Amino acid sequence: MRYRLTVSMGLFAIAIAAPLPGQTSTPPAKRAPAKAVPRTPDGHPSLEGIWTNATLTPLERAARFAGKATLTDAEATAYEKSDLQSNTLDSDVDSGFNRATGGPGVGAYNNLFVDRGSELARVDGVKRSSLVVDPPDGRIPRITEAAQTRNAGAARGFNRYDDVTDRPLSERCIIGFGSTSGPPMLPVLYNNNYEIVQTPTAVMILVEMVHDVRVIRINGTHKPSDIRQLLGDSIGHWEGDTLVVDTTNFTDRTRFRGSSENLHVIERFRRVDGGTILYRATIDDPSTFSKQWTLEYPFLATAGPVYEYACHEGNYAMPDILGGARKLEKEGRQ
Repeated sequence: MRYRLTVSMGLFAIAIAAPLPGQTSTPPAKRAPAKAVPRTPDGHPSLEGIWTNATLTPLERAARFAGKATLTDAEATAYEKSDLQSNTLDSDVDSGFNRATGGPGVGAYNNLFVDRGSELARVDGVKRSSLVVDPPDGRIPRITEAAQTRNAGAARGFNRYDDVTDRPLSERCIIGFGSTSGPPMLPVLYNNNYEIVQTPTAVMILVEMVHDVRVIRINGTHKPSDIRQLLGDSIGHWEGDTLVVDTTNFTDRTRFRGSSENLHVIERFRRVDGGTILYRATIDDPSTFSKQWTLEYPFLATAGPVYEYACHEGNYAMPDILGGARKLEKEGRQ
């Protein structure tokens, strides 16, 4: 696992005031022309390269921004500054981030691990207040009663310590936590880099977190329904300049936001310029959510590299967790 110290600063918008009578103003510098979208030999936009989806934009819209899908630069700067101040070496131990992670400097995560970028996600020139764009309120639709019952049972199972295979997938370094591998591919606390390799018949996405690999077969057909995969079975096709990826055949252990094995994710990758892929994912699981919902945010080109994620090397967590459980049982405390 890499350790990255990120020194982040909010980006402050510079307002150019209208000149007073008798004064002149210096015209703003011309922006460099956007780089053309590169294309592959078969004519499709190239998605190849190293990308990051790190962002301070939360999954769901905060109550303070109710009714505001986008923010002014001033609002965004204030939010970014406040958010970043909660994750510094001298941040308040009682901050929301530190309460969640046990920091600073102690607990589950030292804040030196954290690398969520320094800005809110910007789409179409404006900053977004949530990754959820549909429903319009920026909130995940309610969970069905059947899913609530199912998920309550799964939560009780989280406290099982009888065997290594009882522990969560991310704890066992099988797939990344927080759906960083996807689909949908969500930004998380760190290791938000992805490398894409593209051919006429397949698109490969190497995920920095837990070195997961997604293979999207172009113009293929889904595997039989009895073949289930942790990252699902992804089939892609091109609609104009947009790569549309349809993923089904999940297992009942992936459980994105409490989803079932019936989860169906439709992703859209559109390279809007030389340095940006606009990523959009629709979540469809009627057995879990009361209606479909959609996420949208940019993947930005980055120099990389994609670091090795050696999750299990020297990792004593699993024997310690199970050993602790055996000790509690011996003491009659379970």
